[in-house]
Amino acid sequence: MNEQPSYKRYTVTSALPYANGPIHIGHLAGVYIPADIYVRFLRMNKEDVIFIGGSDEHGVPITIKALQQGVSPQEIVDKYHGIIKKSFEEFGISFDIYSRTSNKVHHETAAEFFRKMYDAGQFIEKISQQYYDEATNHFLADRYITGTCPHCNYDKAYGDQCEKCGTSLNATDLINPKSVLSGNEPVLRETKHWFLPLDQYESWLREWIMIGHKDDWKPNVYGQCKSWIEQGLQPRAVTRDLDWGVKVPVEGAEGKVLYVWFDAPIGYISATKELTPDWEKYWKDKESKLVHFIGKDNIVFHCIIFPAMLKAEGSFILPDNVPANEFLNLENDKISTSRNWAVWLHEYLLDFPGKQDVLRYVLISNAPETKDNDFTWKDFQARNNNELVAILGNFINRTIVLTHKYFEGIVPEAGEFNASDKAAFAEMKQFPDRISKSLHNYRFREGLAEMMNLARLGNKYLTDNEPWKLFPTDPGRVATILNVSLQICAQLSIVAEPFCPSRWPGSGTR
Repeated sequence: MNEQPSYKRYTVTSALPYANGPIHIGHLAGVYIPADIYVRFLRMNKEDVIFIGGSDEHGVPITIKALQQGVSPQEIVDKYHGIIKKSFEEFGISFDIYSRTSNKVHHETAAEFFRKMYDAGQFIEKISQQYYDEATNHFLADRYITGTCPHCNYDKAYGDQCEKCGTSLNATDLINPKSVLSGNEPVLRETKHWFLPLDQYESWLREWIMIGHKDDWKPNVYGQCKSWIEQGLQPRAVTRDLDWGVKVPVEGAEGKVLYVWFDAPIGYISATKELTPDWEKYWKDKESKLVHFIGKDNIVFHCIIFPAMLKAEGSFILPDNVPANEFLNLENDKISTSRNWAVWLHEYLLDFPGKQDVLRYVLISNAPETKDNDFTWKDFQARNNNELVAILGNFINRTIVLTHKYFEGIVPEAGEFNASDKAAFAEMKQFPDRISKSLHNYRFREGLAEMMNLARLGNKYLTDNEPWKLFPTDPGRVATILNVSLQICAQLSIVAEPFCPSRWPGSGTR
């Protein structure tokens, strides 16, 4: 195992969820629980770390939902930002700040970021053909257009992707395109937009990722980046014809906003500005480590596009790691918000009060770290009963009950340690280092398994030494056995805290 490099501080971000719906277990397993474990672990080690979160409140999905419900986009984001933030707080995701991209400081920060790149000539201006709805007088973003997929003939494909076959599309690829706004067939009109010339950063990205991060990024992250780079990068539009979002801060850009993939990651920076006047040391000091926790659908944005933006702007550090997880399914079926096929966090918290750590434990145990995994209620019940209760809870309960029974709840003084005691201590000493290495390397499922192995060690030690049989004839030996068992309990209370914080002293929050 490579020795971990030393940093003065850590900047940890988690993907900004769209504020057009609540949080579900797929979000938790893929992004927020792993990020929270990592941050709690760093805090326990007295590291200077900030944990940044917030709602992504721009983009077409939000405006479409507002259109469907006959309300303003602001009403949509206000509703769901409140639900999401409250759910995270009650579940115990220990953000230092949970912000939102509709805040004034974010609009100012994103506009300033764009303007600096614009003034430095970092963008390409292009006039292109884009669909326009003559009935509503709107240029149509990709998701405002539906039609038949030319690959699988699905008749409800969007202008950027067919959700049935998964193929990426351009709006002009669709057969029989229709406007979501009016239902009419749109027409093509000329419009001007600004593009980030990703092709100009291809050689730098190739060296930075394919050489610099070949060995320390997760295989799924590296593989997706490598595939994109080897296919050849193309300029990507950073503006859209919309009236909801960060206004493009240049002349001739009336009716245009920053494209959501451009403004959303800047939300990490603007949230840090809200958090502390010393925000620059977390984003501009090369002795700060930047880590993005995301799902696999955001790999390209965080590993190619946002780094290219940071490189072009010129004053920011780059991400050191982007530990993206795969997807979590529900009962052998893809989680779908449109079909309401999900376990929603805010509903879980109502149905299972005080059971935050049970869900954390189950989702970590089955985390989709290397492949898509499946959540089932049968597995939820089995892991709670057979692991949390039968292994961890059983060992602690036995130890505490016996300590009260024989020593009035006072930690007994140990006598001379025998071979069994020394073997338990020798094995016990290895667990903190094993778990630390797992967490440093973003292997949270492995770290949790080691935590449970420590509980197994305690159960085996207690069972092998049978203090309940020895007390009538050798209470001194029982005192030593329970002293050792209580030391294992104490170590468990420490190593379990990042995984199951609400069951242990100290929450890991500031």
